[in-house]
Amino acid sequence: MLVVFDWDGTIIDSAAKIIASMQQAARSCQVDVLVDDEIKNIIGLGLPEALLQLYPDLEFIKRKQIQAAYSEAFIEADKIPCDFFHGVEDLLHDLQGRGHKIAVATGKSRKGLNRVLQRLDWQQRFDATRCADETASKPDPLMLHQLMQQMDYAAVDTLMVGDTEYDLEMASNAGVASVGVSYGAHAVERLQKHGPIAIIDSLSLLTQSLR
Repeated sequence: MLVVFDWDGTIIDSAAKIIASMQQAARSCQVDVLVDDEIKNIIGLGLPEALLQLYPDLEFIKRKQIQAAYSEAFIEADKIPCDFFHGVEDLLHDLQGRGHKIAVATGKSRKGLNRVLQRLDWQQRFDATRCADETASKPDPLMLHQLMQQMDYAAVDTLMVGDTEYDLEMASNAGVASVGVSYGAHAVERLQKHGPIAIIDSLSLLTQSLR
C-alpha cells in the first residue's frame, strides 16, 4: 500500500510556529494581526491560497509582501526544530518494514520541505513527496494523483493520513481512503465530514487501519 502523510500537524507539531510567523508577518506588513484560531484554520493550504483566505480584500501585491515576510519569519523560527508527534519515527520504520511505500503531500513549499528533510537527514526517508508550490494546493486531488502515478499505485491501494479537512477532502476528491488524526489543526467534527475510515489519537495506531 502507498501511505501518504501530510506534514505540518500530522508528522510534526508546527502549528504554534506557523501561527506566530504569520502574526509576525502581519505586523511587519502593517495589516490586521489575526487571532490564533483564524490562522490555524488555514494550516494545510499552500501559502498563496492560505493568504487569500486570510486576507481576501487585500491586493495581490500586498499578499505577496506578507508571503515573503512569513517565509522569512518561519525560516528564522525553524532554526529551532519542531518536535515529532508521538510514534512517528517508529511507525515509518514499521510501514517500510512491512513492504508499504510512504510519501508526503504537503502545503509546504518544495524549498521548505527540502530544508527540513535535509536537517533531519531524511532526504531518502520517503519514497516520494509533493509540495503545494509544484502542483495544486489541497483539496485539489492533483497532488495525490501525481504521487500515485509516480509510485504506480491505484487509488484503492492508497491511503491519505492528515490532520485537516483539506487533507481528507483531497483524498475524497482523488477516490482515496483517508485516516484523520485528532491531535492536529482541525477538530474531529470537521474531519468526520469527509468520511475517513478512522480517526486516531496517535500515529502508532495507524497500522490497525491498514489491510
